Amino acid sequence: MPLVLHLLGLAVFAQGTSEFMLSGLVTDIAADLDVSVPAAASLTSAFAVGMIVGAPSAAALSLRFSRRRALLAFLVTFLLVHVVGALTTSYGVLLATRVVGALANAGFLAVALATATSLVAPDAKGRATSVLLGGTTLACVVGVPGGALLGQLWGWRAAFWAVALVSLPAVVAVARSVPADTAGRAPGTARAELGALRSPRLLVTLLLGALVNGATFCAFTYLEPLATHVTGLGRAWLPGLLALFGLGSFAGVTLGGRVADRRPGPLLVAGSLALLAGWAGFALTAQHPAATVASAFVLGALSFAVGSTLIARALYAATGAPTLGGAFATAAFNVGAALGPWAGGRAIDAGLGHRSPLWVSALLVALALLTAGAAALRPGRRRRGPGVTQAPARTSVPPRP
Repeated sequence: MPLVLHLLGLAVFAQGTSEFMLSGLVTDIAADLDVSVPAAASLTSAFAVGMIVGAPSAAALSLRFSRRRALLAFLVTFLLVHVVGALTTSYGVLLATRVVGALANAGFLAVALATATSLVAPDAKGRATSVLLGGTTLACVVGVPGGALLGQLWGWRAAFWAVALVSLPAVVAVARSVPADTAGRAPGTARAELGALRSPRLLVTLLLGALVNGATFCAFTYLEPLATHVTGLGRAWLPGLLALFGLGSFAGVTLGGRVADRRPGPLLVAGSLALLAGWAGFALTAQHPAATVASAFVLGALSFAVGSTLIARALYAATGAPTLGGAFATAAFNVGAALGPWAGGRAIDAGLGHRSPLWVSALLVALALLTAGAAALRPGRRRRGPGVTQAPARTSVPPRP
């Protein structure tokens, strides 16, 4: 994989840290800003809503500029709103910074996906995607637990300052390493790409991604109160628990990157069934520390293996829309990231307890399986698994290491 992909992954690491870190800071933010825990958790949903709105619109706007200029504009905006978030004492202002930061993140990720897939062989989109998403999973391994630790030592604002600081070298890396291309890449490009996004195969894949990612974010957002109130773990254990989830996520993305270009069907079928059983099993055993620790790793791996493979399949299904295809994949997955925490919060508010988000996660995966099954049974549809089709025929590509 080209070095520039790993440098783009550095920026994704900073953005992934911001997106996920609130799972370890929810209680502190709620206490400091005098709001409820579900209200503090809704900051994650707000970020996801910004990603949903921002991905298509920001990506369409970016088509008028060179990719390097668009990436820099999005990344600098992301950095600045985290400075504002670290300084504010208003929940409303913090909520607004989450939305604006998400708009910038969405635009950056859509352009980065298009850039990454344009730099590799036509049948290596899965591996290119896994490099970028590797930044997200490293955020789970290092950034999110680090944010939780900073929150415990110096307050939740320290985590926002840390994201801003990590973004600085990413700005330099993008400015120096991303190849320049022609600005204004054609006035009709956005319209042409939109026309290429009407494939039913793509729409089914995006829906599956939204449901699976909804399950992931539903459980992950409420992992802190689950671990402390149900499992009985002390707050000192939280960074390690989040790191385990991140390590599992990294393992899952790595596996997805290796398999998504060759045999996505078996991974999606087996992984989805395992996720359904896993979320339900976690809900039944969350009172046991060993079960919580094991579930954090295993379900992190399964969630990101299935999720990253679905992103790769969406990019294969949208070959005629390289930028907007990535944008709509980003938007769909963040529909899930907004739906999941919202649904989990409603379950908690209804008095169903802190383990209820795990049951919601199981329900969302069950809906994904039912949707995939219905699509597979549609007359005349040739498929190899839920929401996937055969990858393009292999060309002469160097063998994988």
